Amino acid sequence: MAAGRSRADSLRWTAQGTEIFFGALDTLPDDRLLRRTALDGWTGGHLLAHVAANADALVNLAQWARTGEETPMYASPAQRDADIEAGAARPAAELRAWATRSAGTLQERLAELDERQWARQVRTAQGRTVPAGEIPWMRAREVMVHAVDLGAGVGFDALPADFLAALIGDITAKRSGAGDGPALTVTATDHDGEWSTAGAGGSIPVTGTLAGLAAYLSGRGTDAVTGLGGRPAPELPRWL
Repeated sequence: MAAGRSRADSLRWTAQGTEIFFGALDTLPDDRLLRRTALDGWTGGHLLAHVAANADALVNLAQWARTGEETPMYASPAQRDADIEAGAARPAAELRAWATRSAGTLQERLAELDERQWARQVRTAQGRTVPAGEIPWMRAREVMVHAVDLGAGVGFDALPADFLAALIGDITAKRSGAGDGPALTVTATDHDGEWSTAGAGGSIPVTGTLAGLAAYLSGRGTDAVTGLGGRPAPELPRWL
């Protein structure tokens, strides 16, 4: 597990995020699934198909962890994209049912894993090899962040503070590893936390609330953060 979060944390956040996501989804009429979201090129239907397919993919990793037989998340990146496109075209009721069913199946499969299986190495869609204990975190991140992306009135400030701190830690670590953006020193105004990212140039201070920093670092707006001398925070490359 990454520093500062345990498997128990991630399982709790998965449960909370699933409740938040589907609670937000329940407020959206079917025609809203046809509209564009803030995610480039995606409608609400694409987003919901992605969340549903993500649960199915993580079920594959849980199967890998349980049996030891390699079961990739997706057959290929192209197949993943094709499945999302096809899913987005499904009738709204069918799409909602798929998302609900896949979330429930994932919860059941994770509950079956024992300590030895949680420790088994599996591979993410990005090609990283991680212990199966990372699966709940991967799902928590999906449902929490995409609850915001639904555009149903849920903001990052509606997400648990401890999750936001863990998310910021996760994103800054990934951005440091990629090294394709500016170097940053990130400080929260409402939490005892400071993070840094390696990158180009001298480190630029960025300040904001946990919610604002999570939105900024995940590529979802800079409104609630400030950079050096109160100037706008620097633009960042894509996160995932």
